[in-house]
Amino acid sequence: MIKRINSHYIIHEIEHILHFEKGILYTIRELAIRPGININHFIKENRSRLVKPIVFIIITSLIYSIINHFFHLEDGYVNFDITKESTSAIFLKWINDHYGYSNIIIGVFIAFWLKLFFRKCDYNFFEIIILLCFVMGMGMLIFAFFALIEGISHFKLMSVAGAFGIVYMTWAIGQFFDKKKPMSYFKAFVAYCLGMIGFTITAILIGVTIDALIKH
Repeated sequence: MIKRINSHYIIHEIEHILHFEKGILYTIRELAIRPGININHFIKENRSRLVKPIVFIIITSLIYSIINHFFHLEDGYVNFDITKESTSAIFLKWINDHYGYSNIIIGVFIAFWLKLFFRKCDYNFFEIIILLCFVMGMGMLIFAFFALIEGISHFKLMSVAGAFGIVYMTWAIGQFFDKKKPMSYFKAFVAYCLGMIGFTITAILIGVTIDALIKH
């Protein structure tokens, strides 16, 4: 006979989703100290030590979103200034409101450039996506931390958070591919920037195209 759904069932399901039995805090610690090594280990050897990557980026993005909305911060993780009546504005507002999903989409753009720049490395496109889920998830925790401090202190810190986030992601991605080569970190930084730019331009172009078709 199937057991009734009660508080114990709900707690167990939450623990299962967050993979608390292995530790989301453990995952955060390992990604903060040795991101490249741990993500490589996850991809090639053991996938039970860390929280699942898709769940990780959605949960960390949710943490940031909750903090950001709770303190009603003006500057978000991604901040766009486009005419409110345009379709582009609707797309970009959706990005601001759904960081978990938009981060995954942004990751696809960044992964394209990483695959191009590190084409000699033995990683396929989907393995690079997994890398980015972990790395961008940690990025969201960095933004969440600074958003919390800004909300409490009222000092404008999100630009500082952006700098810290880019530095971490550059370091983590470079370490993943080849921590001994400075060029790995340079390629990681350029790939991240090009991916963000490409994603933004694509969203705007789709919106502009839709607006043009509607007007005709």
